[in-house]
Amino acid sequence: MRYTGRLLFVDDEEAMREMVQIVLQKDGHAVDTAADGETALALFHAQPYDMAIVDLKMKGMDGLEILRRLREKSPETPVAIVTAFSTWETAVDAMRLGAYDYLKKPFDNDELRAMVQRGLRYRETISGAPQPEAVGEVRFIGSTPAIQQVLEMIKRVANTDSTVLVQGESGTGKELVARLLHLYSPRRAGPFISVCCGAFSDTLLESEIFGHVRGAFTGAVADKKGLLDLADGGSLFLDEVAEMSLQTQVTLLRVLETRTFLPVGGATPRRVDVRFVAATNRDLAAMVANRTFREDLYYRLNVIPITLPPLRERRDDIPLLAGHFLAYYSRAFCRRCDGFTPQAMAQLMAHDWPGNIRELQNVIQRAITLASGSQITTDDIILPHMLTAPPGETPFAMPEPGPSFQLDAYLEALEAKLIHRALEKSGGSLTKAAALLGISFRSIRYKVKKLGIRAEE
Repeated sequence: MRYTGRLLFVDDEEAMREMVQIVLQKDGHAVDTAADGETALALFHAQPYDMAIVDLKMKGMDGLEILRRLREKSPETPVAIVTAFSTWETAVDAMRLGAYDYLKKPFDNDELRAMVQRGLRYRETISGAPQPEAVGEVRFIGSTPAIQQVLEMIKRVANTDSTVLVQGESGTGKELVARLLHLYSPRRAGPFISVCCGAFSDTLLESEIFGHVRGAFTGAVADKKGLLDLADGGSLFLDEVAEMSLQTQVTLLRVLETRTFLPVGGATPRRVDVRFVAATNRDLAAMVANRTFREDLYYRLNVIPITLPPLRERRDDIPLLAGHFLAYYSRAFCRRCDGFTPQAMAQLMAHDWPGNIRELQNVIQRAITLASGSQITTDDIILPHMLTAPPGETPFAMPEPGPSFQLDAYLEALEAKLIHRALEKSGGSLTKAAALLGISFRSIRYKVKKLGIRAEE
């Protein structure tokens, strides 16, 4: 589906304004242009726009200030920045101030058209989607070619009912791809149901997905609808699908082939209208070769494959993601954090991010909690490996279980060591140490009292 809308393009170069206006008007858009920030704001106040595109470097009011004011006036209107993104500071600032998208100079007409379609599709999604989590935060961030290819694939297959298999390392955003496929599809008014296949035993997973009837097993005191029933008319996301047992794989294969299923213990088949998206961080082709995953199910799931690159292979996106998370958690924690010091950004860029985007998200969240100034410094950035034993210190030994081994005593000693390490990193502050450990202040206060550890309140 191709979208058209009323657009505002802001650039102080007359030739650029004329070229963009001609290209976009040929695509059926209504396009207004402005040569400076004051004119742009006046036009924006006079009438609504479906999207704005703003050049970053202009005389007088720059693109970032225009972006900030347009977002204040109409937060639901996507605003894209046209820039070379020559410095990471610009990328962080643009994302922190709420830029929806960006176009690198020099760009061709097809890139411009694709960016406009992404923005208008996003505007249509958030204006029509009934789910609160769809508003504002469900989008992929990245300018690298690999991510743009993923976005293009999502756009091409979202309007179909084809089954999609999303593959990638843990933390790369596989569930986000599933949500985007749902939100950009005709099913977006229906439910989006997610289940982690690795979180349940075989029996419980079948009951969770297919439901059960009363008396099907001990404890089944009433009929229960499964996730397939709940996802009827929408999408079902099967995360960690490689963790399914071979028996459950057979049952799922039947559903994919017939769109009918039997609740556990039931005798009457039920029909559902569901779009399936599956995800895994494992090599399913290798599992098929090892006979630990059914070949027929693999081909049923792998109709449309989407592979997400790890963050270490898209380092140019780190400033964009960092700026996005900086804005999000600054609002969530009511903290003012305007950016990163050059040393802090260098540290983020140099890290390999084995936990990918999820790890970066957690690091930025901790950094905002720990920051004492308006900028994130290297003192605020605590990477996971920094909580392990420092050079020269003997790591905590892993004992061999035996007749004299006491698990509770071992876990208590390990817990005490980690709390001591977090307190060292936080300068003795309980609040900051709790943030480093991912626990509440109440929990760490209880633990230090129980373990006899001295710390600041």
